[in-house]
Amino acid sequence: MQHLALIGFGAISRSLVATLCDQPDAGVRALSLLVRSAPDKAHDAATQICAPLGIAVQVYTDLADLLAAKPDVVVECAGQPAVAAYGEAVLRAGIDLVTASVGAFADQALFDRLKATASETGAQIILPAGAIGGIDALVAARLSGLEAVTYTGRKPPNGWAGTEAENRVDLAALTEPAVFFEGSAREAATIFPKNANVAATLALAGLGMDATRVRLIADPHTRENTHEYQVKSQAMDFALSLTGKVSPLNPKTSLSTAYSLARVVLNRSGAIVI
Repeated sequence: MQHLALIGFGAISRSLVATLCDQPDAGVRALSLLVRSAPDKAHDAATQICAPLGIAVQVYTDLADLLAAKPDVVVECAGQPAVAAYGEAVLRAGIDLVTASVGAFADQALFDRLKATASETGAQIILPAGAIGGIDALVAARLSGLEAVTYTGRKPPNGWAGTEAENRVDLAALTEPAVFFEGSAREAATIFPKNANVAATLALAGLGMDATRVRLIADPHTRENTHEYQVKSQAMDFALSLTGKVSPLNPKTSLSTAYSLARVVLNRSGAIVI
């Protein structure tokens, strides 16, 4: 049985909670939420999902109060700034931290600080696969010796709205696919903080932030988000292409991210872990 805590209660968190409540072996007995505003609204929404299973819900606006409730694991679902603002305190309390916003670790100083804190306390920083797959094969290939990892992210033009892509290409006028970024995973995660978590995950699982190559494409011929990457290594060469469905709660969020986080939570209490 687990006391689960979530930082943020947006589209990913709500889908995560709903998914866990659909799993009879999830083992969640209590849910704590950390939100910046509208705690009553978050409490009502979470309770509506959790009440049928008798899961107690508490909502906090202060991290210290949430940590005092002693959750078993904290899952960050609130964006890169939340990792920087709360990650160290969570780990300092000896609590495992699951980070949805893996792109935050493009900040090397933040990554080093949180890793050192986790080493000191014995807590773990758990990086879910998120919107991509094949991470197990990538990590295995890394152990054999990686030669190259290249990632391509493709979305419809409106999927890049509100990002730096708008300053690099006329999204509304596109009639053909346009590559508007080519560079390292660190650069991608820094310039596109809400759109490069997959690139960062692949980098941390593989060659690192600076050696992992990234291409980002706005494609007017698609309505979906496609993630592709190629790996060359001493043990195996492989390529993977995954087309993710968008969340019905937020069209800029991949639906698979919530399911990936749910898998992490389920694995913590499962008798068999896959």
